Amino acid sequence: MAAEGGGKEMNEIKTQFTTREGVYKLLTHSEYSRPNRVPFNSQGSNPVKVSFVNVNDQSGNGDRICFNVGRELYFYIYKGVRKAADLSKPIDKRIYKGTQPTCHDFNPLTATAESVSLLVGFSAGQVQLIDPIKKETSKLFNEERLIDKSRVTCVRWVPGSESLFLVAHSSGSMYLYNVENTCGTTAPHYQLLKQGENYAVHTCKSKSARNPLLRWTVGEGALNEFAFSPDGKFLACASQDGFLRVFGFDAAELHGTMKSYFGGLLCVCWSPDGRYIVAGGEDDLVTVWSFLDCRVIARGHGHKSWVSVVAFDHCTTSVEDGDLPAEFSGSDEDFHEQNHFGAGRDRANSSHSRLSKRNSTDSRPVSVTYRFGSVGQDTQLCLWDLTEDILFPHLPLSRTRTHTNVMSATSPPATGQTPSTLSTTTSSGGTNGKDNLSNSSTSGNPTNSLPGTLPRSNSLPHSSNPAGGSTPNSNTGSSNSSSSTTATTKANSIIDNAFIATSVSKFATLSLHDSRKERHEKDHKRNHSMGHISSKSSDKLNQLSSSKTAKADAAKTLGTTLCPRMEEVPLLEPLVCKKIAHERLTVLIFLEDCLVTACQEGFVCTWARPGKVGLLSSQNNPANSPSGTVV
Repeated sequence: MAAEGGGKEMNEIKTQFTTREGVYKLLTHSEYSRPNRVPFNSQGSNPVKVSFVNVNDQSGNGDRICFNVGRELYFYIYKGVRKAADLSKPIDKRIYKGTQPTCHDFNPLTATAESVSLLVGFSAGQVQLIDPIKKETSKLFNEERLIDKSRVTCVRWVPGSESLFLVAHSSGSMYLYNVENTCGTTAPHYQLLKQGENYAVHTCKSKSARNPLLRWTVGEGALNEFAFSPDGKFLACASQDGFLRVFGFDAAELHGTMKSYFGGLLCVCWSPDGRYIVAGGEDDLVTVWSFLDCRVIARGHGHKSWVSVVAFDHCTTSVEDGDLPAEFSGSDEDFHEQNHFGAGRDRANSSHSRLSKRNSTDSRPVSVTYRFGSVGQDTQLCLWDLTEDILFPHLPLSRTRTHTNVMSATSPPATGQTPSTLSTTTSSGGTNGKDNLSNSSTSGNPTNSLPGTLPRSNSLPHSSNPAGGSTPNSNTGSSNSSSSTTATTKANSIIDNAFIATSVSKFATLSLHDSRKERHEKDHKRNHSMGHISSKSSDKLNQLSSSKTAKADAAKTLGTTLCPRMEEVPLLEPLVCKKIAHERLTVLIFLEDCLVTACQEGFVCTWARPGKVGLLSSQNNPANSPSGTVV
């Protein structure tokens, strides 16, 4: 883990960090915020969110940025690493009364230099369609709150559509709208269309076309975020009940599920090729889920508080040297032959579509790297590399991996296993316990190499036998094996139960306001954790109800394919883990020449990728940044 050290250094805000590609630098002159640059009082407000769109401006400066801060919504030309931000000239600024913007999304299909379609969701349940260039308000949906009265948690245009959009609420419902339809003057009546395990889809009964077209009821509690797959055919939903549910969107059929280690899931994203989903939430972990195998393939531990955003870096995700094994071979048509939903929708282009197009007839070692990032309420940015030693644990490593602590599985792969049977096994080795959540520098094995025999946790009772102690692959006597297995199983159960009990205690206290300002900054960010929760009583009741049932729910699924134990899947350590803000982080977006973060104080920061800081124009305003230096 990229630990910072102790004391004052650990609480210092970082302005640059280094990866294998080079140095990422914070561009202070490219910071976007309210025009007065005064930090926003974030207590009780909704999270700051950021949306981008490119309008294909002939001048080459076609990027536009939208962000919300409290009751305010801003729309600027985004100059990124090229020029300093001019906060005195927003294209559009709106201040709302009686409600706050909670989320927003541009439609890239209809965006031009003269007009853009921007959806904005609000804390009182309404959704507004505006054009910040023409400065027009086109439509207001759910104006009378007859469809849903709860806070809008996520709004997205349906991929490939100019008129359909999907809205999620803290009530746990999603609604499909058409911009051409009205919402009616009475509450909608619904008819069941499809029902499955913990979800139902209803159509709106009406003699004339009206909104919503569909209502999805998913899980229990709030539906915190959803994300469409790169081809637009599948929908991943992260819910407060801790479940990730993946649906075929057009057929409204459940493809697979996953359960968090503890607490609610707050965020979700897809890999550029649609093969993996990463989710984060209140267990402080990032969880990697295989779409093809419908199982957890890895977890990552680096955050000290809730994970608020996860995102893949499509520019760093790559395939190098060597051909792909069977899981990565075949054409897009082969991959989607079984996925027949949404036949009329075109597949979205991906800069790394070669991940799913490369063919191979042998099983030579591959070099696959998926880069993804996460930010949390602990004010930290973490970057993670998902590599072939995690994706294909039974293949020989093609190169040494750093910052990857592969925890052992309970059963080694069967002999003669081929690369095409990834779904039947996890990585082999001995049992490992909860101690591996701590910094791996305390372990006897270096973090930059994978030991031949995976280490057991120091906390687990086991006998030491230097001459030939038992390992998961050794052939010991039946009595020794039985007693060792029993002891290990009991220890694992104790570790998991202790972790869950601790998490329950933490989760329960997060629903209470912590006014003790003297708490040290390095402690768990209690005062940040509930800032995004609405003051509405329904949201508070959902939180309290979740805290009461969290322990029971975790006990039911722990150790199953829905939620493997900690020692049953590889545990990733962050490539980078840096404190980059004073307040909880709410945004992480990867762009071609930079990455963008935002915190609850209302500051949107640009981090130049290695080698891209040189793109800065010499015409930068010296008042905003002296010579563009990094402080």
